[in-house]
Amino acid sequence: MSAAPLKLSDLSVSTVVAGLIALLTGYASSLVLMIQAGQAAHLTDAQVASWIWALSIGMGVTTLGLSLLMRVPVVVAWSTPGAALLIASLPGVPYAEAVGAFLMAALLMTAAGMTGWFDKLMKALPASIASALLAGILFRISVDVFVHAQYQTVLLLAMFAAYLAGRRWWPRYAVPGVLALGVALAGALGQLHFDQFHFAVALPVWTTPAFSLSAFVSIAVPLFIVALASQNIPGLAVLRADGYHVPASPLITVTGLASAILAPFGSHGINLAAITAAICTGPQADADPRRRYMAAVVCGIGYLAMGVMAASIAALFAAFPKALVVAVAAFALLGSIANGLTVAMQTPAERESALLTFMITASGMTLAGVGSAFWGVVGGMLALLVLRPREAKTA
Repeated sequence: MSAAPLKLSDLSVSTVVAGLIALLTGYASSLVLMIQAGQAAHLTDAQVASWIWALSIGMGVTTLGLSLLMRVPVVVAWSTPGAALLIASLPGVPYAEAVGAFLMAALLMTAAGMTGWFDKLMKALPASIASALLAGILFRISVDVFVHAQYQTVLLLAMFAAYLAGRRWWPRYAVPGVLALGVALAGALGQLHFDQFHFAVALPVWTTPAFSLSAFVSIAVPLFIVALASQNIPGLAVLRADGYHVPASPLITVTGLASAILAPFGSHGINLAAITAAICTGPQADADPRRRYMAAVVCGIGYLAMGVMAASIAALFAAFPKALVVAVAAFALLGSIANGLTVAMQTPAERESALLTFMITASGMTLAGVGSAFWGVVGGMLALLVLRPREAKTA
């Protein structure tokens, strides 16, 4: 497959804004997890910066490459549940052995892509379940905006009013308007704090991998499972729910190989994005689905820039109030949530199964160390298998 020439005419204000919101949401929502894990393991500042550099460069190269090659908004992200897992499992493990475990987890994911079994798994997933999964994932992050309204009432009410006005009179620019007003108002309220920000170029730090059974069991296997269940399955569901029926195997293989190459520099793994991807794949990115890949391209370029700035990136994203980031992401995702629920409820025979998928996924539960997205699929598919025959008999 060869990439068609890049068409700058596909770039629009909405795709640029969607890409920037995806970038902002991804870093602001979970960057702190990597910093916490690094501090818990007593890593040096240079090693933590190298970790963020490796993730950012890997995400940037794969997001750009896959999106331009396929003309599909393929957004890649680090494994957020994986980073959360490392806060507890990284301390006490020699860093070289942890890096070896990162490499083994990446090779396991690469094998899952190259053998084609992940593609078969995704083809067996009905559209109703995939769409309910998407809606459940996005609902959880979007509903938080109303919780933040208790504490940032003026900021969030103004942003809500801007969204409604934008949707009424300038629907294509509703989300950019919310972002612009939010930043301006946060600045006026003294909630933007750039005083701690300083620019510093990150340098990669090589760590030669070492291997041990204990690190493989405690880090590699859990990293592989949570990345598969909580990132790649929802990531493919997001693409397919928005009409992009791309083969899964090449995407999983490429991200797995990139993770393996960057593991010695600290990358614990990059995978398909779900929440940030939905910002780029939904109608808010562009009314024309054929042009939405440019939102992912903008996000990928942003990833590369953030990789260069990895040594000072935490201070940059700490400058924005959390309520602002949550609100912009929530308003940007409303269209994708609505589309997901619409498709999920279209087939009467699958409606109850889709509803269960949505509810389990939106609950945010964690069972046996695996997140709610995986259990949403399991519960929905189980309900589908049990209820379908009964409905067929009574028809």
